[in-house]
Amino acid sequence: MQSSGRQAEAPGRGPRVLVVGGGIAGLGAAQRLCCHPAFPHLRVLEATARAGGRIRSERSFGGVVEVGAHWIHGPSQGNPVFQLAAKYGLLGEKALSEENQLIETGGHVGLPSVSYASSGGSVSPELVAEVARLFYSLIDQTREFLHAAETPAPSVGEYLKKEIRQHMAGWTEEEETKRLKLAILNNLFNVECCVSGTHSMDLVALAPFGEYAVLPGLDCTFPGGYQGLTDRIMASLPKDVMVFNKPVKTIHWDGSFEEASAPGETFPVLVECEDGGCFPAHHVVVTVPLGQSYLVVLCSSRVLWNKVSQEEKMQGSKCLAPFGGFLKERLDTFFEPPLPTEKAEAIRKIGFGTNNKIFLEFEEPFWQPDCQHIQVVWRETSPLEDAAPKLQDAWFKKLVGFWVLPSFGASQVLCGFIAGLESEFMETLSDEDVLLSLTQVLRRVTGNPRLPAPRSVLRSRWHSAPYTRGSYSYVAVGSSGDDLDLLAQPLPADGRGAQLQVLFAGEATHRTFYSTTHGALLSGWREADRLIALWDSQAQRPEPGSELGSAPPVLGSRGGWPHPFL
Repeated sequence: MQSSGRQAEAPGRGPRVLVVGGGIAGLGAAQRLCCHPAFPHLRVLEATARAGGRIRSERSFGGVVEVGAHWIHGPSQGNPVFQLAAKYGLLGEKALSEENQLIETGGHVGLPSVSYASSGGSVSPELVAEVARLFYSLIDQTREFLHAAETPAPSVGEYLKKEIRQHMAGWTEEEETKRLKLAILNNLFNVECCVSGTHSMDLVALAPFGEYAVLPGLDCTFPGGYQGLTDRIMASLPKDVMVFNKPVKTIHWDGSFEEASAPGETFPVLVECEDGGCFPAHHVVVTVPLGQSYLVVLCSSRVLWNKVSQEEKMQGSKCLAPFGGFLKERLDTFFEPPLPTEKAEAIRKIGFGTNNKIFLEFEEPFWQPDCQHIQVVWRETSPLEDAAPKLQDAWFKKLVGFWVLPSFGASQVLCGFIAGLESEFMETLSDEDVLLSLTQVLRRVTGNPRLPAPRSVLRSRWHSAPYTRGSYSYVAVGSSGDDLDLLAQPLPADGRGAQLQVLFAGEATHRTFYSTTHGALLSGWREADRLIALWDSQAQRPEPGSELGSAPPVLGSRGGWPHPFL
């Protein structure tokens, strides 16, 4: 395929732009481009029947639950998601208050309302608070190595364990209390796995960990559902922009493609869909999630790439770690020609894991009226031990606990969080199996063998979702923020041929806000602004003999994109 040279466009028409993916990054890019007169021919190709991507609110239990993104992290004036939500009137008074916006959490999860131990009964709140202070002080320390010449350990997990061993030398309690403190620490490690979207903190690189930016503000939720935000953005787009159920198979770039309806015109990009549809374009903004692959972590903490059998995954016979998402899985076929080696390597190195939710509905609450967060502590566990029991026997021990959702009338709902391979194994079970396992867990930790079973269960399955294959990204051992920046760079990278043929957005392309909805939104805006700057500059400084002449493109009516969009 030959390069098409300068941007091609038919007389009286602007450039054709395709956005691949209708999550908040894609919607944000589309909204920004639609506000500019140079882009009347814009389409968003969404693989599924709904917009929102990893923002997904569902009506269930008589209310709205967040199957995807849950909180606005750092709801303050520096957060564009918070600003948009406030503009659209989607937040409550507390979230909008100046007091809430000024709270500094340090990115740490708050203390639980109650902690239950696997032996039955509650754990001393004072002991939980003491251990949490230690853990989060160490987490704060992990952010101090960003500019260090070398780090004391390759991963966040290894550094934390090294420091904990040193602190243990000063513990003077009885052995039982020491073991309980380690069990609480193990729970906090699992919480951090949920926060980072990883199977193990041993996979998260230590040096760049401090580059993630924490915004002020106490995390808040959307009373009417997070998806209200993406629905409002989508509603602001012209009605013909969104194209649903259009999964993309291959993006052909750096070519010279023709179309029967536009004789004499060539396009540098052709997007081929799984249903056979082909759409030529001048620019494509790719916003798909990274993807999912596997690696094996050996006891020596050395990391080796490997393909692992399904049987090994289920048995947990090796310490496996999810490392990937959609783009990782299809890297060899999603782009033609293949991505430059450096960009492909960056995609392979960046971490991408699974964090799922399990919702349990009860007729009556067994928790106190002021309870907000229930912690579950497994006494025999320790972050310092590398025990790897079979997943089917112990998957539920990775569950960090439950958050109490606002009452839905006659329904009382708990939301549990679980990350990593245990989370992915949970997706393979039936609802009945999950309900039975968690009923047994709750009866065991509360010490009440007659605790009524939940009457229903709902759960996310982000690893199984074919166009997501996980939850969100993290900077893995062996990668750095430079890899996120490299992923964000448009193609072609050598400056030859038509410019900005393929652009990249999504949370994994934001160096300081990866894994967040505000990072995703900002990345979509970034790529839209990149295109706007290109076409503004071409309108102001046209090439001799170009169709642009001495004025901006003459715009036709929106919706002028030919078949097969019609």
